[in-house]
Amino acid sequence: MTMDNLLKTIERLKRDDAGVIALVDARIKEFEETCKKPCGEIFKELCFCILTANFTAEKSIKIQETIDDGFLTLFESQLADKLKELGYRYPNIRAKYIVEARRYKDSLKEIVESFDNEYESREWLVKNIKGIGYKEASHFLRNIGYKKSAIVDFHIIDLLARCGLIEKPKTLTKTKYIEIEGLLWKIAEKSSMNLAELDLYLWYIETGKVLK
Repeated sequence: MTMDNLLKTIERLKRDDAGVIALVDARIKEFEETCKKPCGEIFKELCFCILTANFTAEKSIKIQETIDDGFLTLFESQLADKLKELGYRYPNIRAKYIVEARRYKDSLKEIVESFDNEYESREWLVKNIKGIGYKEASHFLRNIGYKKSAIVDFHIIDLLARCGLIEKPKTLTKTKYIEIEGLLWKIAEKSSMNLAELDLYLWYIETGKVLK
């Protein structure tokens, strides 16, 4: 696949596939509604994004739905046991990260909204929340209604590499992340959509699914 083929595939989905269009539109509305929810719900979305690091989004969604308010209340050992019981790969360290992040549970939304732009919010998340890198911070912001950060995960990297648009990096440094995000911006502009929408379409092209 080339850049032209990728753009044509995106356009075909946007024009002809009513099912995908409906799923993408529903997800975007869901994200926009999430930002209006109470602080606890915003924090649980952060917990979901902490879980997705080096783990599948699909399994993380199921774990998030099962644990639910437990992210707010369980002791670290209880949360680790629950994560282990649910088949999570890194139960102890992620339970530790989530419990430590609770210091921001009631102020997270206010903090994120206090910055002048989305990228400053992302920098704060990366610097202050253990277990959150640029991918996870971008994922969190997208899931609470922001639309200017790219979620550069291995699905997106594999797709871009197959299109000949990048060489698959051995490690994803901040510089490389920003570079790939810039490329995704160009694709989004050519496709007349924002990065939140583009991510969902690219995920569908790569996986056949539209997840959060």
